[in-house]
Order: sequence, then structure tokens, then C-alpha cells
Amino acid sequence: MAATGACAFATGYSPVSGRNLEMTSFRPILLKQSRTRAFAVSTLSEQASTATKLKSTTSTLPQSNGKFQEQEATTRNVYANMDELPEEEEGRKTLMDFFEACKEFIGSDGGPPRWFSPLECGCRAPDSPLLLFLPGIDGTGLGLLMHHQKLGKIFDIWCLHIPVKDRTSFAGLVQLVESTIRSEYSRSPNRPIYLVGESLGGCLALAVSNRNPDIDLLLILSNPATSFGKSQLKPLLPLLQSIPDEFFLLARNSMLSLTTGDHLRMLMDNVVKGIPLGQSVVGKLSQDIFAASSYLSVLVEVLPKELLEWKLQMLKSASAYANSRLHATKAEVLLLCSGRDQLFPSQEEGERLRHALPNCEIRKFDESHHFLFLEDGIDLVTIIKGTSFYRRGKYHDCVSDYMPPTPAEFKKLYDAKRWFNVALSPVMLSTTEDGKVVKGLAGIPSEGPVLYVGYHMLLGLEVVPLVSEFLTQKNILLRGIAHPMLFERLREGRLPDVSTFDIIRLMGAVPVSGTNLYKLMSSKSHTLLFPGGVREALHRKGEAYKLFWPERSEFVRMAARFGAKIVPFGVVGADDFAEVIFDYNDQMKIPYFREFIEDLTAEAVVLRNEGDGEVANQQLYQPLLAPRFPGRYYLYFGKPIETQGRKQELRDKEKCHQLYLHIKSEVERCIAYLKQKREEDPYRNIVPRLMYQATHGFNSQVPSFDP
Repeated sequence: MAATGACAFATGYSPVSGRNLEMTSFRPILLKQSRTRAFAVSTLSEQASTATKLKSTTSTLPQSNGKFQEQEATTRNVYANMDELPEEEEGRKTLMDFFEACKEFIGSDGGPPRWFSPLECGCRAPDSPLLLFLPGIDGTGLGLLMHHQKLGKIFDIWCLHIPVKDRTSFAGLVQLVESTIRSEYSRSPNRPIYLVGESLGGCLALAVSNRNPDIDLLLILSNPATSFGKSQLKPLLPLLQSIPDEFFLLARNSMLSLTTGDHLRMLMDNVVKGIPLGQSVVGKLSQDIFAASSYLSVLVEVLPKELLEWKLQMLKSASAYANSRLHATKAEVLLLCSGRDQLFPSQEEGERLRHALPNCEIRKFDESHHFLFLEDGIDLVTIIKGTSFYRRGKYHDCVSDYMPPTPAEFKKLYDAKRWFNVALSPVMLSTTEDGKVVKGLAGIPSEGPVLYVGYHMLLGLEVVPLVSEFLTQKNILLRGIAHPMLFERLREGRLPDVSTFDIIRLMGAVPVSGTNLYKLMSSKSHTLLFPGGVREALHRKGEAYKLFWPERSEFVRMAARFGAKIVPFGVVGADDFAEVIFDYNDQMKIPYFREFIEDLTAEAVVLRNEGDGEVANQQLYQPLLAPRFPGRYYLYFGKPIETQGRKQELRDKEKCHQLYLHIKSEVERCIAYLKQKREEDPYRNIVPRLMYQATHGFNSQVPSFDP
């Protein structure tokens, strides 16, 4: 493994500017290199030096037209072959790497608390926000080691290291972090600062935020120690002063074993569940089991008796300090809570904090343990993307702050829906510029801006194959315009938690609004729009494939403003999977269901008004469906409609409305075409499709009718 490293800075030093904030100078000292990493530690010296990153990485970034490119200049569609996509992010470290790094830090410890910046973070954008990692009880500052490389592409990362022999009080740590953020805020007042706190670091982040309400802070708290009073650690505190050393060793080892996670149990659970264990999986778990077995020997050096007592006292005071000032927290907060945290009741505490903090979201990880960031299935960048918690300026921008899914992220999403796609076996048709209907997406424009306008089938399930096929076939990410209920709630109640829709945000969906459509068109994105919205997706009995579009035609003028192509499309197939048998009209006649519908609707943002006709009736309800023997999904994209050069012409309301009606009629024509042609498909039924795939492979493309 190639050696990587980190630059460390004495308290108060700013690695971005090369300025020493509280001391006159520092001297970089390079420690010995191991097979995992090397570290440069800063101490006092007569010469000041500017820290630099030594290793750069490449990343996949969106072009201005919404397509993807590799920074290292390749035109190959990396999403085309799902079997070739990586299972994990390239360069991600392991649990063993964490323990090796801990040994290096412990072996060279000394001095006051300090910041270090990991060299393996690679090159980042010049406007990347600052991220300060505040460690838990271990104090090493290495808790994000598995995430350094990926985080380093979008953040300027500093990690706080608290040496084993240091006895800085909690108030002293608060002042240290506070002086850092104030210095950086004075240099870049428009750049947000992220505080990522784990356990004790969560209390530290809350304390600093409460004392600095004027600074733009975003807090990511992993299992914060604010619930220390309810934890299994609290009873240890009075015992440490009186128990003999041999009993202390037993108590410490018992406590530390609670934090490791049970990798052997994970292995056995997979066997019981019948999950196939490949050689690489078994080897990885074996390494983690070996690493976990060495965990105690490493942390024994980190937590001698006197330090453990000191740390527990600090946890007690930190928890009390943070809880006493929760009401003053103005920062945006993202809580990450583990379901199997054996040190703190983290999910229970997460619910308490979610209600106590005014601007807070929570994500729960039911199968995870205390040290969330050291688990293989956790990816902090993916979590940040899925919660739309990343921004470079004062406010989140759905275009400039959006980061497309990496190949590894997309593979995980695709694999989770693989059998769904197999069941749907979608047939894609498109129309070339000369009007010829062809199989696949060859007729889809490659360059944006493009606005895809179509029919929203029952429950909107066509979005899944639509987005994935565009990415795999055309290397195009469709940015969907979605209902605001997928992003926010007016109040808690019966609607699914917003975390259910993190996958939609990860794939680029944005709340419907004129502003967001403007931003997408101006950035030359490929944008997906369903004018019928919820009214079509939750249609009533007998309304399948009926359009419910608003009377106004704003999207036409918006497309013309940027010269965007408009591609009308139709989709059919939901009626081959389910039939609505108990709809909105039926439910409104029964008081219980009527109240349920009113509660659902009251939780979501109202989009339409009375002037939008039938589509304005967008009350939310859950239709009762009768399943049918599965059929197939069909999507047909009509000939692209050019608006380039028609900006002045389409300012005329009458002409704009005529084009709007033409687009609507094209969508209806596409639907009618598919309803007719699917009768010719010998593989419309799932049985012949499965027989075909059984002989040709489940990744094979099942034939269909000729266009």
C-alpha cells in the first residue's frame, strides 16, 4: 500500500493561509512512515512554514450540460456496465488502517491539542467549505480516517488531536475550537464551517455553536454524549477512584469491548440469512475481526486509569454544558444515531435532541454501533449528499452544490433495485431528428439543456428505470422536479419520514419551483418534469393514462428562455401490475379515511391553487391496489421540440399556449402508441421474460416488439 500522510498544526495555526494565529512559528517534524500513512506534526520553531497536500486524486464531476466526465479526460461511460462498477470507493481505508494509525499517534504523542490535515484528502475545489472533526473519548482525531479521501474532494479537512498526556479541560477545548472558527470566519465570512463531532466531540460542537450564533456553522453529530447521564459509563465514574488496578483493567476492557462492534456475529448473521460469502467478503471480515481483537491493546495505551477518569469527568461536564444551552443553538444540525450503541442510548437521545433543536434532521442506523464512522457500510459523504446538507455559500443551491453519485454509490443504489428492474424489464423507445422511432435512447439529445415532459404513472414508479437507463445508456443524469413533501414536512404525522427519500436527493431531484427550474435550465441540465404531479401519480379508478395538467404553461416559456429542447414522452405498464380498487372518492365517504387524508395533506406543502383546474386537487391519499400478474413497462420519447431562437415568439401567451397544448397532445400520442404496440410484445408477461432470462442471463436485454 502506498504511503500517505497528514499535516498537523499546533494550536491556533491556520494551514490554509500559513499564518500562525496564536504562536510565532512552528517547525514541521516528519515521523516515521508505516505501511498506512505518515504524519507531520507541528511544534514551536523560529521558522514558519506553509502546509501543503502531497497527494491528489481524481474524481467524477458533472459537466455544465449535465453529463459526466472524468477529470483525467476520458469519454467512456463508466456506468454502462454495472458488473464493472466498484463495490466500494477507491482508496477507502480499513479498520486495520485505523489501528495502525493510532499506534503511530500514540507512539509520538506529546504537547498540546493540535489540528492536523490528512494528506490523502487529495485536491479539492478552491471554494470548498472548512470541516473540523472533533474526536470522541479516544482523542486521536482519526475517527474519519475511512472517509478522508472522499471527504477531501469537497471539504478542507482539519482534525483535532488531543494527546494522551494532555489534560486540557472541556472549557479549554471549547476556547481552542472557538478561536479557530473565529479566525477562519474573519478570513472567509461567506464560507460555511462544518463541525463533525463524535461522542464527546458532539458536545464540543454544540458548545461552540451556542457561543457563536453569528458564525455560519453546520453541525454533524454522531452519537453525541449529551445522554451521558443515562449511559452505562456514568456508574463507572465513582468506582474508578476506589477499585484496585486489577479490577480497573477488567472494567476498562469490558467498557472498550462495547465499542468495537461484533464482526464475528456479523459473519454468522450472514450465514444464517443465506447471504453468499465470497472470498473477498470473508477475507475482509477476517481482517476486521483480527483488527477488533487488537483494538483493546491499542486503546489500553490511549486510556490509562487516570486518563479514563479524567475523560469520564469531562464527558459529565461536557454533557451538562451542552444540555444547558441547547435552546441557544441556531446552527443547522444533522444527527446520526446508532441503534446498537452500547455506551449511550443514542436513538432515544436523537429523538430528544431533534425536538429540542430548532433546525435539526436525524438519520438512524439501526444495525450500527457507537463508532459509526469506523463501520464499513457507512459513507459520510453519501449521507451528506442524501440529506442535501452540503453547501459552499450561505444557502444550499440545488445546482452548484449538487454532487452526482459516484460509480460505487450508483452501484449500491442499482443493486438494491436490481430485481425491481428485472421485474419491470423496461422497454425504451426514442425518436431521432428525422422522425424515426428506434429502440433505446439513440434519439435523446446529448447536449443540454433538455426538458423531458411526460405522464406520471401510478405511484410514480417509472422514475426508477427512467433515471437508471439514462445513466447507463447515455451517461446522462436526469434531474427530477419533485414534490416538496419528499424534502420537508410542515409537521410530523402520518407521512413517511423524509429519510425515506434520501435516495431521490442523492440522484439529483429538487423541490418543484420556478427558481429551481430556472437554475437547472441555466446550467444546461437534463431535467425531468411531470406537470400532472401527484394528481396523476395518485389517480382514481378509471383514470389510468389520463393527463391532469395545469392550465398555465410556464415551463414552455422557461425552456424557450434558455433555448432548451423539449422532449415529450409517454409511459405505460402500471395497469399490468396493479389496479386501483379503493380510491380517493371512496375514502372521502368514510369519516376515518377522510380524516386520514386531511392529516396527510396538512403535513405537506400545498403546490397548486384554484386557478390550476382539476390538477389543483392534489390531496394526498393511499390508494388500495389489487395486484395483477406482472406485465412490463414501456417508455416512448417523442421527437425533440426545438425552442432555440423562439424566445421572442413564445413571449406571446397565445403562441406559448399552443405549443403547450402540442406538447400535451404529443404525450397523449406516445401513450396511445405504447398501449397499442405492447399488444405485439411476446414478452409482455413476466413468465416468458423469466424463461428468456433463465437461458440468456438476467442481465440480458429481453426482446420486444419492433417500433
